[in-house]
Amino acid sequence: MQANILRESKILRTPRVMQVEGIFDIPLSERSTEQWTINLPLEEKEWNIGLIVGPSGCGKTTIARELFGSKVFTTFRWPKEKSILDGFADGLSIKEITEVLSSVGFSSPPMWLRPYQVLSTGQMMRVNVARLLLEQRDLAVMDEFTSVVDRIVAQIGSAAIAKTVRRRQQKFVGVTCHYDVTDWLQPDWVYQPHINEFLWRFPGKRPSIQLEIKRVHHSAWELFRQYHYLDHSFNRSARAFVAFLDGTPVALQAVIASPHPTVRHMYRGHRAVCLPDYQGVGIGNALITYVASAYRGMGFRILSTTASPSLIKSRSRDHRWKCLLAPHIAKKLTGSLPGSWKGAVNRLTTTWEYIGPRMDVEQAKALIYG
Repeated sequence: MQANILRESKILRTPRVMQVEGIFDIPLSERSTEQWTINLPLEEKEWNIGLIVGPSGCGKTTIARELFGSKVFTTFRWPKEKSILDGFADGLSIKEITEVLSSVGFSSPPMWLRPYQVLSTGQMMRVNVARLLLEQRDLAVMDEFTSVVDRIVAQIGSAAIAKTVRRRQQKFVGVTCHYDVTDWLQPDWVYQPHINEFLWRFPGKRPSIQLEIKRVHHSAWELFRQYHYLDHSFNRSARAFVAFLDGTPVALQAVIASPHPTVRHMYRGHRAVCLPDYQGVGIGNALITYVASAYRGMGFRILSTTASPSLIKSRSRDHRWKCLLAPHIAKKLTGSLPGSWKGAVNRLTTTWEYIGPRMDVEQAKALIYG
């Protein structure tokens, strides 16, 4: 893919322009010109992800538009009052829309029901990427990629997007001035316009995410409640655990005793939420599994029921979890025991038991009992 690009603009020599020419000794000229000679050998290899990166003003957008034309994303028109779901093309099924939204790290059904303009900037970025991947299946190019979001959110979002693009076997090019997304996006190639350098890369593992997991007071639920996909209630007898990333609470898992006629010390997951900006890289599942290993370390059995398609797929490949109930429509339970729990009604759910490694007893005690 080659291009010779010349951009010219006429200089109107106004009094202010002439003053600056004199002060900074700028040579007199009738026109301002910029020129690039580009050679991106993209036909040489199969690839899924590319990155055009460099400082502001080096020609990234100009080059992307010259090379990829209408494939470069600028903006989508979203309905002002309807949900984001109604902004996707009519021919797309709700199953495909929600699957891609979830896979790019925006798996919060309550948020899907909101209009685009009320979302956070991080959520907007992921929604735009999801729509771009669905509507431009051969090649999707996003200018100003991650430019308007917090850098940690940008990195985590990049990892979720990369995973989706590769799974769907699509082509995606990010255009950005931020080098910090490179290791998270793991592009197959990188082009830097300011030094006119093109490099093929060998994608590897993204950087690891270091979480600190602590038991917290049940009032922490207030930080997470609006993002839970079922209901906002919280049983105060449940123990709450939160994962912190660089001191910021990003995910919550709550565990509650589950009365059983024959099994002592049976527990189950009560609430599990990962904040939208941190979804898509396995933080929520890592928290759930870590807490489950602590309960198993204490000799307890712990169950987890989920309706999330992505989590069901993940657990079906994870030897640490055993499926006790395959996808089924749950019925409301009406046990006579005090505090008998009410199961999910009219939803496909699966129930799993954690059978993986046990956490050291002393470490488990410190976590569970604080």
